[in-house]
Amino acid sequence: MLKPKRILVIDDELNLCIIIQACLQNLGGWETLTALSAQEGLEIAQTQHPDAILLDVMMPDMDGLTVFQVLQENSATSTIPVIFFTAKVQSTDLKEFAKLGIAGVIAKPFDPLTLADQVASTLGW
Repeated sequence: MLKPKRILVIDDELNLCIIIQACLQNLGGWETLTALSAQEGLEIAQTQHPDAILLDVMMPDMDGLTVFQVLQENSATSTIPVIFFTAKVQSTDLKEFAKLGIAGVIAKPFDPLTLADQVASTLGW
C-alpha cells in the first residue's frame, strides 16, 4: 500500500492550522504536520521531509518569502514543493512567486471543502 503524502502547514494562526489540518487529512487523506512559527516549520521540514509545504506569507517572526529562501538554500529541503497561503493575491505578486519557483498560491480566505482539491491540482497529485 502506498504511504500517504505528508504535508507541512506553516501558519502562525492556530485556528487556521486546525482547519487546514482537518481538511487535508479528512478530504485529502494526507498526513498533516503543523508549525505555528517559521523556525518550527524549518525544523520540521528538515527532520520530517514532507512531500509539500503550505506556507503562510505573512507571519510575525519571519515572512513566508524568507522561509522559502531558507528552504531553497538547504539541500535537504530545496526540492520540497511550496504553496503560498496569502490574503493579498495580486498579479504582480503571482508573477514574482512564479519566478521564485513557488509551486502555487492559495488565496485566503479559502473554501475548506475544496482546499484538498486545490492542493492536489497545484501539485499534480
